[in-house]
Amino acid sequence: MHARHITPILNVSDMERSFAWFESLGWGKCWDWGDPPTFGSVGSGECEIFMCLNGQGHRQDPAAPYSETAGVWMTLWVDDVDSIHRTCLEHGIEVTWPPTDEPWGVREMHARHPDGHVFRISQSRG
Repeated sequence: MHARHITPILNVSDMERSFAWFESLGWGKCWDWGDPPTFGSVGSGECEIFMCLNGQGHRQDPAAPYSETAGVWMTLWVDDVDSIHRTCLEHGIEVTWPPTDEPWGVREMHARHPDGHVFRISQSRG
């Protein structure tokens, strides 16, 4: 097999809130399906994430405390982790791990989606 692209699908509890969360990070809404929408996607550059309302996967109960095992974890590779961190703080996005130079050669931070999905936002230091 030679895969050319992978598109993760996140289980979300509120499509409009999820679109707005991604838009505050600078991602754009690509499309939605249904009336009201039950499926859709957001994109940034060549990256795309699908979202499914109440299906296809697992999410964390938003009332539950932060957990390393809840929701989906994804790493997003960026050029400037610190600018993304500032954007998160400006838009009230929950940061569960501040920008840190890790021993494995990356600078990374963690941001949490309202449904518990965690984005490891990483920058190569090498």
